[in-house]
Amino acid sequence: MDLDPTSLWWLTVGALVAAELATGTFYLLMLALGAVAGAVAASAGFDTQSQITAASAVGGGAVVMWYFARKFRPKARPAASNRDVNLDIGQRVQVSAWDDAGAARVSYRGASWAVRYAGSGAPAPGEHIIVALDGNELRVAPATP
Repeated sequence: MDLDPTSLWWLTVGALVAAELATGTFYLLMLALGAVAGAVAASAGFDTQSQITAASAVGGGAVVMWYFARKFRPKARPAASNRDVNLDIGQRVQVSAWDDAGAARVSYRGASWAVRYAGSGAPAPGEHIIVALDGNELRVAPATP
């Protein structure tokens, strides 16, 4: 059974997509795009060297573009202080008194929570904003008016 070059390129695309699904690396999909370019070049009747050139140019270019897109994208904040992960971040609590270690207990969402001061300077009673969660302890900073 002889396969034409277009079929071989499409089998390569399938193998790269399957490998990406198994490993979870997005770069293999970029290489699969290059193999698609090789398949298109093969079906257009280009010679083998042109097919490989098209595949390597598109695949390599896509890998480089994806690398730089990820490199210059802002890094996500840690989950403990990321509002997209935890909706408590940014909520306000009322702290009535602090102990010497910068800890307190507050009522929040109908329960008593341990609170730790995460602001600068000495903690003072009053309204605070939740800036992070550390297990079941709220990290708070003073609310600015």
